[in-house]
Parts: sequence; structure tokens; C-alpha cells
Amino acid sequence: MELEEAILAGKVLVYPTDTIYGIGCDATNVKSVERIREIKRRDIKPFSVIAPSFDWIEDNFIVDFNIKEFLPGAYTLLLKKKEIHFLKHVSENDRVGVRIPNHDFCFSIQKVGVPFVTTSVNLSGEPFAKSISDIKKEILDLVDEFFDAGELNGNPSTLIIDGKEIKR
Repeated sequence: MELEEAILAGKVLVYPTDTIYGIGCDATNVKSVERIREIKRRDIKPFSVIAPSFDWIEDNFIVDFNIKEFLPGAYTLLLKKKEIHFLKHVSENDRVGVRIPNHDFCFSIQKVGVPFVTTSVNLSGEPFAKSISDIKKEILDLVDEFFDAGELNGNPSTLIIDGKEIKR
């Protein structure tokens, strides 16, 4: 199945980013987002999304700093929603983490034109995956497809709130 077709069909994918391996799906597909919560054994803690474009970010979020200083790159921008119910199943609060990873595979995800959940492909509280072999078999058995790009750098993205870097 081609990437665009898989995303639009609601498939849950494991994929490389510019930092670590992620698990994701079309963020507008409520059932697929819930599947990721079940796979990760994660409660209602918010997910981040890969934005399809800079225009999409500006259409849906309050942006009061130069986001192009950080994106594309290894950053997650915590942005305030313009409409509180927007992507409520992804983030119940008034903000969403927004990424544009600097990675060819993620640029292909963007071309599909929908926001895409991006979260680390590990069980909640466990170490990040730098390679496919770091991912538990039980997770790989539950996803629809995975894409192997070898070993990644293994550092999670840097959080940016109100244009300022936050140490985690």
C-alpha cells in the first residue's frame, strides 16, 4: 500500500523522524488516534501532530513568533488553538504540539495534506526507539505498517512554548 493511501485509509504507522521513531496516523481519524492510545497504553495525555503546511499551522493556531526559525527541525511547538474543539481527540486542552520534522519520510507524510499524529513508538514511560529493533514486538504486531530508515540520533525534539525553548 502506498503511503498516501495508507494514511487516508486510517492505518497506524511506525516511521522515522529527524529524532526518534514515531507512531502515527491521520490526526483527523478519531478511531486511529484511539488505536494509538491503546497500543501505547496511554491515557488522555495530548499527542503532537506533523503539520501538513505552514499555512495549515497559521489557519488553526495563534502564531505570534517566527515558526520558521524552528521548523522544519527537531522541535515541537506548543501552539494555542484558534478553536478550542479543534483536534480535541488529539489534545483536550487549548494547545497542540506541532512538528515539521526535518526528514524526507516526514516530508512525504506532509504531502498527503492532513495533520498526522506524531508520538514516540514506545509504551508510555519506556525508552525511545532509535531503531526498529528497539521497538517491542508487541507494538510492531499491532501497527499496520512500519518503515525502517536505520538508526536515528535518538534525541527527542526540543519543546518550544511562546517562542522560547523549554528544557525537559
